[in-house]
Amino acid sequence: MRNHFFQRVRDSSHGRETAAFLETPDGCGLSYTNMEALTARYASALVKLGVKPGDRVAAQVEKSPEALMLYLGTLRAGAIFLPLNTAYTSAELDYFLADAEPKILVCDPTRRDSLAPATAQACVQSLETLAADGTGSLPELCAACGADFSDIPRGADDLAAILYTSGTTGRSKGAMLTHGNLASNAAALATLWRFSPADVLLHALPIYHTHGLFVAVNTVLFSGGKILFMPKFDPSLCLALMPRATAMMGVPTFYTRLLSDNNLSRETTAHMRLFVSGSAPLLEETHRAWLERTGHAILERYGMTETNMITSNPYDGERRAGTVGFPLPDVALRIADPESGHVLDGGQTGVLEVKGPNVFKGYWHNPEKTAQEFRSDGFFITGDLGRIDAEGYVQIVGRAKDLIISGGFNIYPKEVESEIDALAGVIESAVVGLPHEDFGEAVAAFVVLHPGASLDEPMVRDALAKRLAKFKLPKRVVFVEELPRNAMGKVQKNVLRETYGSLHPS
Repeated sequence: MRNHFFQRVRDSSHGRETAAFLETPDGCGLSYTNMEALTARYASALVKLGVKPGDRVAAQVEKSPEALMLYLGTLRAGAIFLPLNTAYTSAELDYFLADAEPKILVCDPTRRDSLAPATAQACVQSLETLAADGTGSLPELCAACGADFSDIPRGADDLAAILYTSGTTGRSKGAMLTHGNLASNAAALATLWRFSPADVLLHALPIYHTHGLFVAVNTVLFSGGKILFMPKFDPSLCLALMPRATAMMGVPTFYTRLLSDNNLSRETTAHMRLFVSGSAPLLEETHRAWLERTGHAILERYGMTETNMITSNPYDGERRAGTVGFPLPDVALRIADPESGHVLDGGQTGVLEVKGPNVFKGYWHNPEKTAQEFRSDGFFITGDLGRIDAEGYVQIVGRAKDLIISGGFNIYPKEVESEIDALAGVIESAVVGLPHEDFGEAVAAFVVLHPGASLDEPMVRDALAKRLAKFKLPKRVVFVEELPRNAMGKVQKNVLRETYGSLHPS
């Protein structure tokens, strides 16, 4: 048996061993041969540190080419990669270390001393360092290892990674992703989005998240292309690099910030063939503004930590604003009643359920939660509310937990948000349910305005009264400078509910 994922990588780059795999903005680069040698050194170093097949290797490190080599070296060593958000505090890390029980934690050298007590408490065998500039105790150990390594055999069903969910509803859960999950999704996306060895991906995403690590990196690996590897998102640098790139994957914030740069034009994006957006909903206004300004229609797709990518707008054909396209090949998607699980007819709103080779194996050390989230026929309950239109396009309405039940009526926040966002002067909005003495929950809207906009609460309510049923109207409209977001740009409605929970809607 071969190492399922890395052998697929090797097969994809066959004949391109001397071609560039990765290049940094300052001109430093790695060929596919370099990548093979470096990942071999990382795998060898991990084995020397006592890592065995199935052990977890946790990494809380800054984005760097070496961090990618650690990821791939972990898979070659037969271990399970556990990327951790660099924003997590030592206290937050305590939970992940205790839950995942990694054999090794790799951190930034500046954090080693502060993390030493937590790693000792969690019985982590080794605490190693890796800095953004590629230095540290682990790279030093790698330098002493040979460039030859016989991959540890791993099958499609063996675990490759554990990614912790964002934890917006209680403790984060570790989603167990297999070699087959990662490989099948990367292969599907490379085909669907027409990636080839000629492609150069502009990479400005973090690599502790499924978007930047699996969607972006793995898709390039499975097409034999090249990555322009930025340390972080910088609009000016993105625009400067676009003439050297063919594709970019980003979150909606990337596109709104680029739109605010006067240098964005059809000329600056002329060399690009594809812009992909995900991790958070893309406003229809942003989609239209980008198309008008650049001539490119952003391709929006939809996925989750637990499932990799589920749907995508088409490469050819209409990339419909406000939708996330169609299910990927070999992925089955259906809409079901959130309570009964009864499958609903087309056009109705319900919870999205998905089944396919992309769907994770379950939650680490949590068989009860795993059992709760799967139907008896194997479909995973995403918790996202959506509908499928007559032409098959999937539209995400919101999270099932965000459904507002006011006076016995179901209210989907997305419907109210869409109407608010269409008002002149509004940048974006978020709608949540707040406790109400009579109705149980009442609709509350949080609105971000363009500078100088003159909207007030009565004006918003009056405008919506012409568009929405009375029970859907916000009982409070609160104007805020910005909406709370997590690291990937998703609006944290739980923060709004917690912050404004004592607000008494009239």
